[in-house]
Amino acid sequence: MSLRRATDTTAADGRDPESRGPGSRFGAGRLAGAILPATVLAVALTVGIVVGGGAADEPPAARTSAPLADTPFDRIGTGDLARGITGLQAHLRAQPKDARGWATLGAAYVEQARTSGDPTRYPQADKALARSLALQPRDNDTALAGRAALAAARHDFRGALRESEAALKVNPYGERPLASRIDALVELGEYPKAMAAAEEADGRRPGIPVFTRYAYVLELRGDPAGARRVLRNALDSAASSRSDTSYVATALGQLEWSQGAYAQAQRYFTTALGADPGYLPAIEGRARTQAAQGDLTSAVSGLQTVVDRLPLPGQLVALGELYEATGRKADARAQYELIGTWTELARANGVDTDLDTALALAEHGDKAEALRAARAEWAQRRTVHTADALAWALHVNGRSKEALPLLATSAPGSCRNAAFLYHRGMIERAVGRTAAARASLASALKINPGFSPTGSRAARAALQALEAS
Repeated sequence: MSLRRATDTTAADGRDPESRGPGSRFGAGRLAGAILPATVLAVALTVGIVVGGGAADEPPAARTSAPLADTPFDRIGTGDLARGITGLQAHLRAQPKDARGWATLGAAYVEQARTSGDPTRYPQADKALARSLALQPRDNDTALAGRAALAAARHDFRGALRESEAALKVNPYGERPLASRIDALVELGEYPKAMAAAEEADGRRPGIPVFTRYAYVLELRGDPAGARRVLRNALDSAASSRSDTSYVATALGQLEWSQGAYAQAQRYFTTALGADPGYLPAIEGRARTQAAQGDLTSAVSGLQTVVDRLPLPGQLVALGELYEATGRKADARAQYELIGTWTELARANGVDTDLDTALALAEHGDKAEALRAARAEWAQRRTVHTADALAWALHVNGRSKEALPLLATSAPGSCRNAAFLYHRGMIERAVGRTAAARASLASALKINPGFSPTGSRAARAALQALEAS
Protein backbone atom coordinates (compact mmCIF):
# COMPACT_ATOMS: atom_id res chain seq x y z
CA MET A 1 0.00 0.00 0.00
CA SER A 2 1.29 3.43 -0.90
CA LEU A 3 1.95 5.86 1.93
CA ARG A 4 -0.06 8.45 -0.01
CA ARG A 5 -3.09 6.32 0.85
CA ALA A 6 -1.92 5.80 4.43
CA THR A 7 -2.59 9.41 5.32
CA ASP A 8 -4.50 12.31 3.87
CA THR A 9 -2.78 14.93 6.00
CA THR A 10 0.19 17.02 4.87
CA ALA A 11 1.45 20.29 6.22
CA ALA A 12 1.62 23.36 4.08
CA ASP A 13 4.89 23.98 2.27
CA GLY A 14 7.38 26.04 4.17
CA ARG A 15 6.29 25.16 7.71
CA ASP A 16 9.10 25.26 10.20
CA PRO A 17 10.20 21.74 11.10
CA GLU A 18 10.43 20.28 14.59
CA SER A 19 11.74 16.86 15.38
CA ARG A 20 13.55 14.52 17.66
CA GLY A 21 16.10 13.04 15.35
CA PRO A 22 17.08 10.31 12.83
CA GLY A 23 16.31 6.66 13.14
CA SER A 24 15.53 6.40 16.77
CA ARG A 25 13.85 9.57 18.04
CA PHE A 26 15.28 9.21 21.53
CA GLY A 27 18.07 11.64 22.29
CA ALA A 28 18.17 13.70 19.13
CA GLY A 29 18.01 17.41 19.60
CA ARG A 30 18.98 16.90 23.22
CA LEU A 31 20.92 13.80 24.16
CA ALA A 32 20.47 14.62 27.80
CA GLY A 33 16.75 14.17 27.79
CA ALA A 34 14.84 14.66 24.57
CA ILE A 35 14.79 10.95 24.30
CA LEU A 36 16.51 9.79 20.70
CA PRO A 37 16.73 9.20 17.47
CA ALA A 38 17.04 7.78 16.37
CA THR A 39 16.89 8.15 16.84
CA VAL A 40 19.15 7.97 16.99
CA LEU A 41 20.77 8.31 17.31
CA ALA A 42 18.79 8.46 17.85
CA VAL A 43 20.71 7.78 16.07
CA ALA A 44 20.54 7.10 18.00
CA LEU A 45 23.81 8.06 16.23
CA THR A 46 23.34 6.36 12.85
CA VAL A 47 20.72 5.74 10.29
CA GLY A 48 21.21 1.94 10.10
CA ILE A 49 20.23 1.35 6.48
CA VAL A 50 21.65 -1.82 5.03
CA VAL A 51 22.20 -3.05 1.52
CA GLY A 52 20.25 -5.33 -0.72
CA GLY A 53 18.43 -5.17 -3.97
CA GLY A 54 18.29 -6.90 -7.27
CA ALA A 55 19.00 -5.99 -10.84
CA ALA A 56 18.83 -2.40 -11.93
CA ASP A 57 15.61 -2.89 -13.87
CA GLU A 58 13.88 -5.03 -11.25
CA PRO A 59 10.47 -3.58 -10.32
CA PRO A 60 9.21 -3.66 -6.72
CA ALA A 61 6.66 -6.40 -7.39
CA ALA A 62 9.33 -8.81 -8.61
CA ARG A 63 10.60 -9.51 -5.10
CA THR A 64 8.27 -11.20 -2.64
CA SER A 65 10.76 -12.48 -0.06
CA ALA A 66 14.19 -11.50 1.18
CA PRO A 67 17.08 -13.59 2.47
CA LEU A 68 19.35 -12.27 5.21
CA ALA A 69 21.44 -10.41 2.65
CA ASP A 70 18.41 -8.30 1.80
CA THR A 71 16.97 -7.83 5.27
CA PRO A 72 17.20 -4.35 6.83
CA PHE A 73 19.47 -5.19 9.75
CA ASP A 74 18.00 -2.45 11.93
CA ARG A 75 14.83 -4.54 12.06
CA ILE A 76 16.28 -7.91 13.09
CA GLY A 77 17.51 -9.13 16.43
CA THR A 78 21.13 -8.67 17.39
CA GLY A 79 21.51 -12.43 17.77
CA ASP A 80 20.29 -12.98 14.22
CA LEU A 81 22.69 -10.28 13.04
CA ALA A 82 25.66 -11.91 14.77
CA ARG A 83 24.73 -15.29 13.28
CA GLY A 84 24.33 -13.68 9.89
CA ILE A 85 27.79 -12.13 10.09
CA THR A 86 29.30 -15.46 11.14
CA GLY A 87 27.61 -17.15 8.21
CA LEU A 88 28.77 -14.49 5.76
CA GLN A 89 32.34 -14.76 7.02
CA ALA A 90 32.29 -18.53 6.51
CA HIS A 91 30.76 -18.12 3.06
CA LEU A 92 33.41 -15.60 2.01
CA ARG A 93 36.24 -17.85 3.16
CA ALA A 94 34.90 -20.40 0.71
CA GLN A 95 33.90 -17.87 -1.97
CA PRO A 96 36.28 -14.91 -1.61
CA LYS A 97 35.31 -13.42 -4.98
CA ASP A 98 31.64 -12.95 -4.11
CA ALA A 99 31.26 -9.18 -4.48
CA ARG A 100 27.70 -9.13 -3.19
CA GLY A 101 28.68 -11.16 -0.15
CA TRP A 102 31.45 -8.69 0.74
CA ALA A 103 29.04 -5.79 0.34
CA THR A 104 26.48 -7.43 2.58
CA LEU A 105 29.13 -8.19 5.19
CA GLY A 106 30.25 -4.57 5.13
CA ALA A 107 26.72 -3.35 5.68
CA ALA A 108 26.24 -5.86 8.48
CA TYR A 109 29.35 -4.52 10.20
CA VAL A 110 27.87 -1.02 10.01
CA GLU A 111 24.69 -2.21 11.69
CA GLN A 112 26.59 -4.20 14.27
CA ALA A 113 28.47 -1.03 15.22
CA ARG A 114 25.16 0.78 15.55
CA THR A 115 23.49 -1.86 17.68
CA SER A 116 26.52 -2.45 19.92
CA GLY A 117 27.89 1.08 20.18
CA ASP A 118 31.26 -0.24 18.99
CA PRO A 119 32.67 2.06 16.27
CA THR A 120 35.68 -0.21 15.64
CA ARG A 121 33.46 -2.11 13.23
CA TYR A 122 33.44 0.83 10.82
CA PRO A 123 36.97 0.29 9.44
CA GLN A 124 36.07 -3.37 8.94
CA ALA A 125 32.97 -2.30 7.04
CA ASP A 126 35.04 0.07 4.93
CA LYS A 127 37.44 -2.71 3.97
CA ALA A 128 34.65 -5.16 3.12
CA LEU A 129 32.85 -2.63 0.94
CA ALA A 130 36.09 -1.63 -0.79
CA ARG A 131 36.78 -5.28 -1.55
CA SER A 132 33.32 -5.66 -3.03
CA LEU A 133 33.87 -2.68 -5.32
CA ALA A 134 37.30 -3.96 -6.31
CA LEU A 135 35.73 -7.26 -7.35
CA GLN A 136 32.80 -5.55 -9.10
CA PRO A 137 33.57 -1.89 -9.82
CA ARG A 138 30.58 -1.37 -12.13
CA ASP A 139 26.85 -1.64 -11.39
CA ASN A 140 27.51 -2.63 -7.77
CA ASP A 141 24.53 -0.94 -6.15
CA THR A 142 24.79 -3.28 -3.16
CA ALA A 143 28.21 -1.94 -2.21
CA LEU A 144 27.25 1.66 -2.99
CA ALA A 145 24.23 1.36 -0.70
CA GLY A 146 26.52 -0.07 1.97
CA ARG A 147 28.86 2.88 1.57
CA ALA A 148 25.89 5.20 2.02
CA ALA A 149 25.08 3.43 5.29
CA LEU A 150 28.69 3.69 6.43
CA ALA A 151 28.89 7.39 5.60
CA ALA A 152 25.68 8.05 7.53
CA ALA A 153 26.98 6.03 10.47
CA ARG A 154 30.04 8.25 10.57
CA HIS A 155 27.82 11.35 10.27
CA ASP A 156 29.09 12.16 6.79
CA PHE A 157 25.62 12.90 5.48
CA ARG A 158 26.77 14.53 2.25
CA GLY A 159 28.72 11.37 1.53
CA ALA A 160 25.66 9.29 2.38
CA LEU A 161 23.57 11.32 -0.06
CA ARG A 162 26.21 11.00 -2.78
CA GLU A 163 26.55 7.23 -2.36
CA SER A 164 22.80 6.63 -2.19
CA GLU A 165 22.31 8.63 -5.40
CA ALA A 166 25.04 6.57 -7.06
CA ALA A 167 23.33 3.34 -5.97
CA LEU A 168 19.99 4.56 -7.30
CA LYS A 169 21.50 5.27 -10.70
CA VAL A 170 22.28 1.55 -10.88
CA ASN A 171 19.04 0.33 -9.31
CA PRO A 172 16.27 2.96 -9.05
CA TYR A 173 14.15 0.51 -7.01
CA GLY A 174 16.71 -0.21 -4.30
CA GLU A 175 14.87 0.01 -0.99
CA ARG A 176 17.97 0.75 1.08
CA PRO A 177 19.39 3.61 -0.98
CA LEU A 178 15.91 5.10 -1.32
CA ALA A 179 15.64 5.12 2.48
CA SER A 180 19.24 6.30 2.92
CA ARG A 181 18.58 9.28 0.66
CA ILE A 182 15.64 10.37 2.81
CA ASP A 183 17.70 10.04 5.98
CA ALA A 184 20.62 11.99 4.54
CA LEU A 185 18.40 14.83 3.38
CA VAL A 186 16.78 15.03 6.82
CA GLU A 187 20.17 15.15 8.51
CA LEU A 188 21.31 17.89 6.14
CA GLY A 189 18.26 19.99 6.97
CA GLU A 190 16.85 19.68 3.44
CA TYR A 191 13.32 19.04 4.67
CA PRO A 192 11.31 19.81 1.48
CA LYS A 193 13.71 17.61 -0.49
CA ALA A 194 13.34 14.87 2.11
CA MET A 195 9.56 14.97 1.64
CA ALA A 196 9.97 14.76 -2.12
CA ALA A 197 12.38 11.85 -1.68
CA ALA A 198 9.89 10.06 0.58
CA GLU A 199 7.14 10.49 -1.97
CA GLU A 200 9.41 9.23 -4.74
CA ALA A 201 10.47 6.25 -2.64
CA ASP A 202 6.82 5.42 -1.98
CA GLY A 203 6.12 5.43 -5.68
CA ARG A 204 9.03 3.11 -6.39
CA ARG A 205 9.20 0.85 -3.35
CA PRO A 206 6.41 1.20 -0.78
CA GLY A 207 7.03 -0.71 2.43
CA ILE A 208 7.93 -0.44 6.10
CA PRO A 209 11.28 1.39 5.66
CA VAL A 210 9.64 4.03 3.48
CA PHE A 211 6.50 4.35 5.62
CA THR A 212 8.46 4.96 8.82
CA ARG A 213 10.62 7.60 7.17
CA TYR A 214 7.66 9.30 5.58
CA ALA A 215 6.03 9.46 9.00
CA TYR A 216 9.13 11.04 10.44
CA VAL A 217 9.26 13.69 7.73
CA LEU A 218 5.63 14.50 8.54
CA GLU A 219 6.70 15.09 12.13
CA LEU A 220 9.44 17.37 10.91
CA ARG A 221 6.81 19.39 9.10
CA GLY A 222 4.76 19.78 12.26
CA ASP A 223 2.18 17.05 11.57
CA PRO A 224 2.39 14.40 14.33
CA ALA A 225 -1.22 13.37 13.65
CA GLY A 226 -0.33 12.51 10.06
CA ALA A 227 2.75 10.65 11.24
CA ARG A 228 0.63 8.67 13.67
CA ARG A 229 -1.77 7.62 10.90
CA VAL A 230 1.07 6.46 8.65
CA LEU A 231 2.70 4.47 11.45
CA ARG A 232 -0.58 2.83 12.45
CA ASN A 233 -1.09 1.72 8.87
CA ALA A 234 2.50 0.50 8.80
CA LEU A 235 1.92 -1.48 12.01
CA ASP A 236 -1.09 -3.18 10.43
CA SER A 237 1.01 -4.16 7.42
CA ALA A 238 3.79 -5.42 9.71
CA ALA A 239 1.57 -7.95 11.47
CA SER A 240 3.11 -10.95 9.69
CA SER A 241 6.66 -10.06 10.72
CA ARG A 242 7.84 -10.00 14.32
CA SER A 243 10.85 -7.81 13.48
CA ASP A 244 8.73 -5.30 11.57
CA THR A 245 6.16 -5.27 14.37
CA SER A 246 8.77 -4.44 17.02
CA TYR A 247 10.32 -1.80 14.75
CA VAL A 248 7.09 0.04 13.90
CA ALA A 249 5.47 -0.35 17.33
CA THR A 250 8.57 1.21 18.89
CA ALA A 251 8.36 4.15 16.48
CA LEU A 252 4.74 4.64 17.52
CA GLY A 253 5.68 4.42 21.19
CA GLN A 254 8.38 7.05 20.72
CA LEU A 255 5.92 9.32 18.95
CA GLU A 256 3.32 8.97 21.71
CA TRP A 257 5.95 9.53 24.41
CA SER A 258 7.07 12.73 22.72
CA GLN A 259 3.54 14.06 22.93
CA GLY A 260 3.05 13.06 26.57
CA ALA A 261 0.67 10.17 25.85
CA TYR A 262 2.45 7.81 28.23
CA ALA A 263 -0.21 5.12 28.61
CA GLN A 264 -0.49 4.74 24.84
CA ALA A 265 3.30 4.79 24.50
CA GLN A 266 3.61 1.94 26.99
CA ARG A 267 1.04 -0.11 25.08
CA TYR A 268 3.12 0.22 21.91
CA PHE A 269 6.36 -0.64 23.70
CA THR A 270 4.65 -3.69 25.18
CA THR A 271 3.59 -4.72 21.67
CA ALA A 272 7.15 -4.25 20.42
CA LEU A 273 8.64 -6.31 23.25
CA GLY A 274 6.01 -8.98 22.78
CA ALA A 275 7.32 -9.40 19.25
CA ASP A 276 10.98 -9.16 20.27
CA PRO A 277 11.71 -9.18 24.03
CA GLY A 278 15.29 -8.08 23.48
CA TYR A 279 14.65 -5.13 21.18
CA LEU A 280 16.76 -2.38 22.79
CA PRO A 281 14.92 0.68 21.40
CA ALA A 282 11.70 -0.66 22.90
CA ILE A 283 13.38 -1.40 26.24
CA GLU A 284 14.74 2.13 26.23
CA GLY A 285 11.39 3.62 25.29
CA ARG A 286 9.63 1.71 28.04
CA ALA A 287 12.24 2.85 30.58
CA ARG A 288 11.98 6.49 29.58
CA THR A 289 8.21 6.33 29.75
CA GLN A 290 8.43 4.75 33.20
CA ALA A 291 10.66 7.64 34.24
CA ALA A 292 8.13 10.14 32.91
CA GLN A 293 5.43 8.40 34.94
CA GLY A 294 7.53 8.56 38.12
CA ASP A 295 8.64 4.91 38.28
CA LEU A 296 12.35 5.72 38.52
CA THR A 297 13.37 2.33 39.90
CA SER A 298 12.04 0.45 36.87
CA ALA A 299 13.39 3.15 34.56
CA VAL A 300 16.91 2.83 35.96
CA SER A 301 16.81 -0.94 35.61
CA GLY A 302 15.68 -0.72 32.00
CA LEU A 303 18.24 1.87 30.98
CA GLN A 304 21.00 -0.08 32.72
CA THR A 305 20.09 -3.00 30.46
CA VAL A 306 20.31 -0.74 27.43
CA VAL A 307 23.63 0.87 28.41
CA ASP A 308 25.18 -2.53 29.12
CA ARG A 309 24.66 -3.36 25.45
CA LEU A 310 24.56 0.07 23.80
CA PRO A 311 26.85 2.54 25.59
CA LEU A 312 26.24 5.52 23.30
CA PRO A 313 26.19 9.15 24.49
CA GLY A 314 22.42 9.50 24.43
CA GLN A 315 21.87 6.41 26.53
CA LEU A 316 24.77 7.21 28.89
CA VAL A 317 23.42 10.69 29.56
CA ALA A 318 19.87 9.40 29.99
CA LEU A 319 20.99 6.91 32.62
CA GLY A 320 23.17 9.53 34.27
CA GLU A 321 20.20 11.88 34.57
CA LEU A 322 18.14 9.13 36.13
CA TYR A 323 20.92 8.54 38.64
CA GLU A 324 20.89 12.27 39.40
CA ALA A 325 17.14 12.21 39.90
CA THR A 326 17.49 9.35 42.40
CA GLY A 327 20.36 11.00 44.29
CA ARG A 328 23.14 8.79 42.92
CA LYS A 329 25.46 11.63 41.92
CA ALA A 330 28.66 9.57 41.84
CA ASP A 331 27.03 7.02 39.52
CA ALA A 332 25.80 9.87 37.34
CA ARG A 333 29.31 11.31 37.03
CA ALA A 334 30.65 7.90 36.06
CA GLN A 335 28.15 7.71 33.20
CA TYR A 336 29.03 11.18 31.94
CA GLU A 337 32.76 10.40 32.06
CA LEU A 338 32.23 7.40 29.79
CA ILE A 339 31.04 9.76 27.06
CA GLY A 340 34.58 11.07 26.64
CA THR A 341 35.91 7.55 26.27
CA TRP A 342 33.34 6.74 23.62
CA THR A 343 34.00 10.02 21.80
CA GLU A 344 37.72 9.31 21.53
CA LEU A 345 37.07 5.81 20.24
CA ALA A 346 34.48 7.02 17.74
CA ARG A 347 36.72 9.77 16.39
CA ALA A 348 39.56 7.30 15.99
CA ASN A 349 37.28 5.23 13.76
CA GLY A 350 36.14 8.07 11.53
CA VAL A 351 32.94 9.19 13.27
CA ASP A 352 32.07 12.89 13.40
CA THR A 353 31.00 13.26 17.03
CA ASP A 354 30.56 17.04 17.23
CA LEU A 355 26.78 17.05 17.67
CA ASP A 356 26.89 14.31 20.30
CA THR A 357 29.73 16.07 22.09
CA ALA A 358 27.95 19.41 22.08
CA LEU A 359 24.73 18.03 23.45
CA ALA A 360 26.33 15.93 26.17
CA LEU A 361 28.95 18.40 27.34
CA ALA A 362 26.68 21.43 27.41
CA GLU A 363 25.11 20.20 30.63
CA HIS A 364 27.43 17.48 31.84
CA GLY A 365 30.99 18.43 30.93
CA ASP A 366 33.28 21.00 29.37
CA LYS A 367 31.02 23.86 28.32
CA ALA A 368 33.68 25.55 26.20
CA GLU A 369 34.24 22.31 24.29
CA ALA A 370 30.48 21.98 23.89
CA LEU A 371 30.37 25.38 22.18
CA ARG A 372 33.31 24.55 19.94
CA ALA A 373 31.66 21.31 18.84
CA ALA A 374 28.27 22.97 18.30
CA ARG A 375 29.82 25.67 16.13
CA ALA A 376 31.64 23.06 14.08
CA GLU A 377 28.44 21.10 13.50
CA TRP A 378 26.43 24.23 12.63
CA ALA A 379 29.05 25.10 10.01
CA GLN A 380 28.51 21.70 8.40
CA ARG A 381 24.73 21.41 8.45
CA ARG A 382 21.94 23.68 9.58
CA THR A 383 19.15 21.55 11.00
CA VAL A 384 16.75 21.89 13.89
CA HIS A 385 19.11 19.70 15.94
CA THR A 386 22.25 21.68 15.24
CA ALA A 387 20.39 24.96 15.84
CA ASP A 388 19.20 23.67 19.21
CA ALA A 389 22.66 22.38 20.14
CA LEU A 390 24.35 25.68 19.27
CA ALA A 391 21.70 27.78 21.00
CA TRP A 392 21.99 25.72 24.18
CA ALA A 393 25.78 25.70 24.11
CA LEU A 394 25.80 29.49 23.77
CA HIS A 395 23.35 29.75 26.67
CA VAL A 396 25.31 27.59 29.09
CA ASN A 397 28.40 29.65 28.22
CA GLY A 398 26.61 32.83 29.26
CA ARG A 399 25.96 34.06 25.72
CA SER A 400 22.19 33.77 25.58
CA LYS A 401 21.65 36.89 23.46
CA GLU A 402 23.67 35.28 20.68
CA ALA A 403 21.38 32.25 20.88
CA LEU A 404 18.17 34.18 20.21
CA PRO A 405 18.33 34.16 16.36
CA LEU A 406 18.70 30.37 16.41
CA LEU A 407 15.38 29.84 18.17
CA ALA A 408 13.39 30.49 15.01
CA THR A 409 14.96 27.32 13.60
CA SER A 410 15.21 25.14 16.70
CA ALA A 411 11.86 25.95 18.34
CA PRO A 412 9.47 27.90 16.09
CA GLY A 413 5.88 28.63 17.02
CA SER A 414 4.70 25.27 15.65
CA CYS A 415 7.28 23.30 17.65
CA ARG A 416 6.03 20.31 19.64
CA ASN A 417 9.40 19.14 20.94
CA ALA A 418 9.42 19.65 24.70
CA ALA A 419 13.21 19.68 25.05
CA PHE A 420 13.61 22.33 22.36
CA LEU A 421 10.91 24.45 23.98
CA TYR A 422 12.59 24.05 27.36
CA HIS A 423 15.83 25.35 25.87
CA ARG A 424 13.96 28.20 24.26
CA GLY A 425 12.28 29.14 27.52
CA MET A 426 15.49 29.11 29.52
CA ILE A 427 17.25 31.26 26.94
CA GLU A 428 14.35 33.71 26.87
CA ARG A 429 14.40 33.87 30.64
CA ALA A 430 18.14 34.60 30.65
CA VAL A 431 17.68 37.65 28.38
CA GLY A 432 14.72 39.01 30.32
CA ARG A 433 11.91 37.98 27.98
CA THR A 434 9.75 36.92 30.91
CA ALA A 435 6.38 36.48 29.20
CA ALA A 436 7.89 34.55 26.30
CA ALA A 437 9.88 32.35 28.68
CA ARG A 438 6.77 31.55 30.68
CA ALA A 439 4.91 30.54 27.53
CA SER A 440 7.75 28.38 26.20
CA LEU A 441 8.32 26.54 29.47
CA ALA A 442 4.60 26.00 30.00
CA SER A 443 4.30 24.59 26.47
CA ALA A 444 7.22 22.21 27.02
CA LEU A 445 5.66 20.82 30.20
CA LYS A 446 2.21 20.60 28.65
CA ILE A 447 3.42 18.68 25.59
CA ASN A 448 5.67 16.23 27.43
CA PRO A 449 5.92 16.87 31.18
CA GLY A 450 8.46 14.07 31.65
CA PHE A 451 10.76 14.85 28.72
CA SER A 452 13.83 14.54 30.99
CA PRO A 453 14.34 13.63 34.66
CA THR A 454 16.54 16.70 35.19
CA GLY A 455 15.30 18.99 32.42
CA SER A 456 11.66 18.68 33.44
CA ARG A 457 12.56 19.47 37.02
CA ALA A 458 14.56 22.54 35.94
CA ALA A 459 11.71 23.68 33.68
CA ARG A 460 9.19 23.46 36.53
CA ALA A 461 11.47 25.36 38.92
CA ALA A 462 12.09 28.10 36.37
CA LEU A 463 8.40 28.39 35.55
CA GLN A 464 7.46 28.62 39.23
CA ALA A 465 10.06 31.34 39.73
CA LEU A 466 8.76 33.28 36.75
CA GLU A 467 5.17 33.02 37.92
CA ALA A 468 6.14 34.07 41.46
CA SER A 469 7.86 37.18 40.14
